[in-house]
Amino acid sequence: MKTGIGYRREISAWLESQPAGVDCLEITAEHFFHGGEEQLVRLANKFPLFVHGLGLSLGTPGAMDVEHLEQFARVVRMANPDWISDHIAFTRTAEANLGHLNPVPPTREMVKIISDHTREVSERCGKPMLLENITSHIQLAGDLSEPEFLNQLCERANCGLLLDVTNLFINSRNHGFDALKWLHEIEPRRIVQLHIVGYARAGERYTDSHAQPIQEELIELARAVVDYAPVQAIILERDEDFPATAELELEIAKLQRIRGGN
Repeated sequence: MKTGIGYRREISAWLESQPAGVDCLEITAEHFFHGGEEQLVRLANKFPLFVHGLGLSLGTPGAMDVEHLEQFARVVRMANPDWISDHIAFTRTAEANLGHLNPVPPTREMVKIISDHTREVSERCGKPMLLENITSHIQLAGDLSEPEFLNQLCERANCGLLLDVTNLFINSRNHGFDALKWLHEIEPRRIVQLHIVGYARAGERYTDSHAQPIQEELIELARAVVDYAPVQAIILERDEDFPATAELELEIAKLQRIRGGN
């Protein structure tokens, strides 16, 4: 299992030094839609890459945004990643770009919409695709449980899961369900990659600010996932309040201990 981090400009100098424990990088496709090609090629020459999307809006009914898909595919061609990914969510409607990830109901109709779009993206890019679970302050009702929804979605789309451990933990606390029970209802062979980063808390509400060190309960949950499924990579997803590089190296060391089982 590889350990790595999401590429961000703020830590680019540190990553250029190829720090110990960083076996791979995840790049955000949209960050390279309008430049950065030379940097992307340099990264591809130094690390195995994964390309992660924010705005394909797989849960929007109807035709996909052709321009966005072409830009995404262009980044994939330059990065030549092991796999590509985006979220089980929608970010736009027919009338507007909403600018953030929104939840979808766990229904059979939505299984068809997202799986069809997932196959389209995978075929367009010539790469296997993973789908990521998101956090939501609301639980949408549907004719499937969330694990049933994810299992059917992966089966129909012939894809894997990018399981965000922090998102699973946050949803379990905010919505009052057992994260381990949820995990063991997921087909383990579908779980390919993990995301992890520390959560934030205000009173009884948990959020994914992507700006905190990894808490011990997240390490424990990630270890449970690794024990359960054939995880190939785990990525630290830090977006804000970047600490000193020595602290980032300690965070990466936590991921290596998950890999090592101690």
